[in-house]
Amino acid sequence: MALTKNKIVEQINELGFTKKKSVEIVESLLEIIKRSLENDEDVLVSGFGKFCIKQKNTRRGRNPATGNDLLLDARKVVTFKCSGKLRERINKGK
Repeated sequence: MALTKNKIVEQINELGFTKKKSVEIVESLLEIIKRSLENDEDVLVSGFGKFCIKQKNTRRGRNPATGNDLLLDARKVVTFKCSGKLRERINKGK
């Protein structure tokens, strides 16, 4: 099951914030992250990981339905690399 924005709001609400304030906190945080990524800035959250913008060049592709070759445009993608601490926590139970 995925952790949704609504579940994050609920968990912040449980810390003693009002529902309205919890929504404002989550929305503000996500807006800051979006704005930073739009400006080609990396977002580093210590102990969690790093969001980066990577440039993908134009490349050849194929339509899987028709098999026709096509040219995929250059684009930017967001990547995430988790921190060593997070990786340890995830693998702790194995």
